[in-house]
Amino acid sequence: MNAAGNLDRPLRTVLYLPANRASAVEKARAADCDAVILDLEDAVAPEAKAEARAAAVAAVEQGGFGHRLLVVRTNAIGTEWWQDDCAALAAAGAAAVLIPKLSSPHELGRFREALGEDPEIWAMLESCTGFLELSTIAAAAGRANLTTFVLGTNDLALEMRCTLDTGRSALLPLLTQAIVTARAYGLAVIDGVFNALDDDAGFAVQCAQGALLGFDGKTVVHPSQLAAANAAFSPTLAELDHATAVVAAFAAPENTGKGVIRVNGKMAELLHLRQAERTLALDASIRRNTP
Repeated sequence: MNAAGNLDRPLRTVLYLPANRASAVEKARAADCDAVILDLEDAVAPEAKAEARAAAVAAVEQGGFGHRLLVVRTNAIGTEWWQDDCAALAAAGAAAVLIPKLSSPHELGRFREALGEDPEIWAMLESCTGFLELSTIAAAAGRANLTTFVLGTNDLALEMRCTLDTGRSALLPLLTQAIVTARAYGLAVIDGVFNALDDDAGFAVQCAQGALLGFDGKTVVHPSQLAAANAAFSPTLAELDHATAVVAAFAAPENTGKGVIRVNGKMAELLHLRQAERTLALDASIRRNTP
């Protein structure tokens, strides 16, 4: 399970691609991202659903994505395609399946049954009902092997009838709710996409906001966004230097058994030691997964 505390698999950048765009899927095998989502839902027209499903199955079976986790997003429950999607992905041995518009633990259970035991489940949080049921959905995560929340900010803003500005002011309470719930139940949580591909400054602002709020990473819709997102959700040199100093200070013989010490002129408690250890472990995992 990829719980939030599992640092063996960073999820700083998660790249969306239409499953039936063969050239894009091939490029994704070498993309500088931590995960790839092959989409069968919004990015695929109704008449191309079967073609996209077959292409996703072929990609799963062929592999070749290296350290990148391959995730496939199915169509939503209640559509004419979702059950065929689940059956095909279960048979192909998909590692992870992203389910859209999840609204209740009951729907989660239906997906788990349709997928069988093996694929881990990621869930899109993109409906008002889903947020009203968020705690009960998260409470069922262990039984369903639900490991990751993914914010669907576009659909959520549409349903709320709010304005989705760069600072996402209308959504801030819900972004925080998603993070708090994920952390309470040991889940990873990935921020939503940024729509304006020509607004590098706005994208950087939103990445910084997501990292500040506590997201594990960000979904992106174009490879040009990967470098900025990777940087935003990776420890900085200053953070690594401080983490190294904190770990070293607590390991010093004179600090054995102490719960509070002084590091670089600042107070450091055992909680800061845990934070420092996590920062260093994340950096080590990123380095292991960097070609």
